[in-house]
Amino acid sequence: MGPKPSSAFRGIDPGFSLLFVVMLAIAAGNTALQSVLPALGRSMGVADSVVAAVFSVSALLWVIAAPYWAHRSDRQGRRAMVLLGVGGFSVSLFLCGLFLAMGINGWLAPTTAFAAFVGGRVIYGTFGSAAPPAVQAIVAGRTSRSERTRALTLLASAFGLGTILGPALAPWLVMGSLWPGGPEIGLSGPAFVFSGCGLLLLAAIARYLPREEHGAHGAAASYPSIGGQGTGATVTAATAPHSEKIGYFDPRIRAWMITGLVMGHAQAMTGQAIGFLVIDRLGMTPAEALGPTGIVLMMGAGSALLAQWGLIPMLDLRPRALVMVGLGVAALGAVLTGSATTLYGLATGYALASLGFGFARPGFTAGSSLAVGPEAQGSVAGRVTSINGAAFVLGPSLGVGMYELWRPLPYLFAAAGLVLLLAYCWYRLNPSDRAAGASPER
Repeated sequence: MGPKPSSAFRGIDPGFSLLFVVMLAIAAGNTALQSVLPALGRSMGVADSVVAAVFSVSALLWVIAAPYWAHRSDRQGRRAMVLLGVGGFSVSLFLCGLFLAMGINGWLAPTTAFAAFVGGRVIYGTFGSAAPPAVQAIVAGRTSRSERTRALTLLASAFGLGTILGPALAPWLVMGSLWPGGPEIGLSGPAFVFSGCGLLLLAAIARYLPREEHGAHGAAASYPSIGGQGTGATVTAATAPHSEKIGYFDPRIRAWMITGLVMGHAQAMTGQAIGFLVIDRLGMTPAEALGPTGIVLMMGAGSALLAQWGLIPMLDLRPRALVMVGLGVAALGAVLTGSATTLYGLATGYALASLGFGFARPGFTAGSSLAVGPEAQGSVAGRVTSINGAAFVLGPSLGVGMYELWRPLPYLFAAAGLVLLLAYCWYRLNPSDRAAGASPER
């Protein structure tokens, strides 16, 4: 990276490209593992709820650790935090792949293998979250104020792109044995491949990333999960002032926070159960279902991006309208997904649900921002980011737990919750209602 902040990220800068790939790899590796884990759990005879709990543990630790690392990087140095985050990512995925491979080959009992797998996920949730805020701080410190938002937005898009790329690549990374008669790699392949990518990134960071960056701060990023595309709140949290501290129950944003929390849990519940639903509804073996699962997930991710990058700018809707349209579309998509019995039906229903969430999540972010003045933008953006991340702590376990009771239940429950939330938003997010946080002009 060049020494001049005003020109550091003009064109294709090698330093920025490296940091872009770091964010992309961290998100892609996590979601790739998420997409194959339902098939892994089924093939090893592990209960579906145990599979979901694995990711709830890592999401919880991420939510707790991410703000800590964001503050710690101010004292320990940005480069050290990037190395720590990527190192934790690589070690975690290697251990996850190792323990899963031992279970696949019968060297460990399935429950023992998954118990050890949880240990690998603990490393990811605890240390993997150190990299994103440090990466943000490096980019912010080497760009001028006029360039900063654009650069950080591009960086955040890498995180969102990773949540799409991971499930798309995962079916191609499933391997057999590396040599005749050797141990089976199988569904643990994505973990090993992304662990190797992490090691290459570590070497590149140690060689090319400057040792110290000062004068700018990064913000905690939401847990990278299937369906968890970013909405810009992390960029605002990193660039806006925090002179006024805002609580979750501040009357100006309380209704928006409730909206984000309920909506996020509905999305996490339906997204985490989709891998199991594809296996069961299509009557396939876990290995056979990897391709169809990838198709469904890519359809969902593409629909969310269509909403955020295409339809929202074109329609120019206000935050309240975005939320209400999104909730209605997501509720319909959830019902269609839960009742589908074909790959076409599953892909269409999940794409429609994701399209709805693609409308509602940016509406939640923008509405929360417009509810307060400029001096509180950073604080509110931090609250939005934490709400988005918190939904993936309990949401997956709740969704899969309901799925074990009755397959359509998480989708019908999510749809009912979204309809009730729609009624709540109709009343509480009225633009003329000051308690809702938005004035008529907004």
